[in-house]
Amino acid sequence: MAAQRVAIIGAGASGLCALKCCLDEGLAPTCFERSGDIGGLWRFEEKPEEGRASIYRSVIINTSKEMMCFSDFPIPDDFPNYMHHSKIMEYFRMYAQRFDLLRHIRFRTSVRRVAKCSAFPTTGCWEVETESEGKHESAIFDAVLVCTGHHSDAHLPLHAFPGTLPCVPAPGMLSSFPRLFTALSPLAEP
Repeated sequence: MAAQRVAIIGAGASGLCALKCCLDEGLAPTCFERSGDIGGLWRFEEKPEEGRASIYRSVIINTSKEMMCFSDFPIPDDFPNYMHHSKIMEYFRMYAQRFDLLRHIRFRTSVRRVAKCSAFPTTGCWEVETESEGKHESAIFDAVLVCTGHHSDAHLPLHAFPGTLPCVPAPGMLSSFPRLFTALSPLAEP
């Protein structure tokens, strides 16, 4: 029997973990990353591509390396306890290299659509449509893992939910998206 195919969307921290876990379980994962590199949020760019969040130049993680490392791949002893984002990216690259993850990632490939296959009730399969360099493809997967993070453009179908927002998001929660905060909060100033 062929290994079950798994689509993983995003090659940030959670996408890399998902990819490795799928390989550990004998599954056949394909990771789709819309940018040209791993790291997601932790890959600093002066001008990140549209729709991708990026940390700022001086970010140092507020979690110790012992708490943030992958359980099967400790952060090297010579790395600082609280790391600059460049060290986190170095660690992610070491992780990807150690477990040979890069060959399973399709870079510069955006997922355009995920839908249940017509035979979903009996197969449980999903159709994943992608785009890379203007070329559109469709493939069938047994499972889909969405690892895009929560710091990118939000899709909130507010028009489908009548009424008002009963609470105000915590200050700074949506600081990267001031227009969204204004749209969500009846108490926010325009």
